[in-house]
Amino acid sequence: MAHKRIVLIIGGGIAAYKCLELIRRLRERGVGVRTVLTKAAQQFVTPLSVGALSNDLVLTDLFDLDDEREIGHIRLSREADLIVVAPATADLLARMAGGHANDLATAVLLATDKPVLVAPAMNPRMWSHPATRRNVALLAADGVRCVGPAAGEMAEAGEAGLGRLAEVPELLEAIEALLAEGAPKPVLPLTGRHVLVTSGPTHEPIDPVRYIANRSSGKQGYAIARAAAALGARVTLVAGPVTLPDPKGVTTVHVETAAQMLAAATAALPVELAVFAAAVADWRVVNAAGEKIKKQASGAPPALALAENPDILRTLAARGARRPRLVIGFAAETENVIEYAKKKRKSKGADWIVANDVSPETGIMGGDRNSVHLVTQQGVESWSEMDKDEVAMRLMQRAAEHLLANEAAAE
Repeated sequence: MAHKRIVLIIGGGIAAYKCLELIRRLRERGVGVRTVLTKAAQQFVTPLSVGALSNDLVLTDLFDLDDEREIGHIRLSREADLIVVAPATADLLARMAGGHANDLATAVLLATDKPVLVAPAMNPRMWSHPATRRNVALLAADGVRCVGPAAGEMAEAGEAGLGRLAEVPELLEAIEALLAEGAPKPVLPLTGRHVLVTSGPTHEPIDPVRYIANRSSGKQGYAIARAAAALGARVTLVAGPVTLPDPKGVTTVHVETAAQMLAAATAALPVELAVFAAAVADWRVVNAAGEKIKKQASGAPPALALAENPDILRTLAARGARRPRLVIGFAAETENVIEYAKKKRKSKGADWIVANDVSPETGIMGGDRNSVHLVTQQGVESWSEMDKDEVAMRLMQRAAEHLLANEAAAE
């Protein structure tokens, strides 16, 4: 998306704060961002904070003589590759549908000849109101694209439903897709490669209602699958039980147990790159009960005979001719993180191990950020803390570089 430019119109909703992260992520991807703040938006984010992140002009007033002389709302509306409205409030959607042009935001929208993407955010009852539904339908008929809203808790106490602003990764995906329309398809670092990712926990049944599992949200594995797809790969994601939506553009296979995960991962072969980010349960119950186990009158706990689960990383790292060219495992530890990761890399036959400290105080398990150490045959790289999407993209970029370098060396 390098050398692209968008105009981001920030509407007056509590979700406007998400636009600060959106601007940062767009800038990381080489996209220029020029922002327009409605009067209401300035109650939630400041021109100073927006300008600091965008490193570009922040416009607020249709009748600002300096801005009109230097840029002008007509020129502003035509120079961008895409106009994005986020959050698109009920009022802003209504004014767009009505063709109003009584402030800078609506004047830009009325004057543009470029694609427009809106990201609605409002109270669920406002979103479901017939007037809003008419306005959204009218805008869709005019060719305006829409992303979201999402369902969840609202800022108002006791309010929940459909109306939350789409999360930043979903906004980025929609923006990238629109910017890519009609453009030549770039040759991305993982284009033409098949990547396997395992993610999430496994659930090993004790009886129909109980199971053995690890604490894993699957967020890091899902982020890796998205990053690999964004870099051009064909991705197979084998996912244990999680509550995350399937990544777009990724083939997701849902499993419950370690045995099922091994079977699905094996079926995905051959692949050039395999990333084993799943938190697989080490043990399973030998004979899971067919009915719920009842408490005994004596109060003694039931005896559970355990067996070791298949080691998915070790098994696929030793697949002979079908072994992936680059095998990356994960090591979630609570102590001696790097020492244990080095031992794991050798004992499992992995090329790389991504190690992290998952002690409760770190907040990594189930959180949105991660601090990892990349352990390779050459040594250890300790990365600064970043969000899991950034960890994923950096890891996949490194993997792509490694594959290309090995191919060049083999020629």
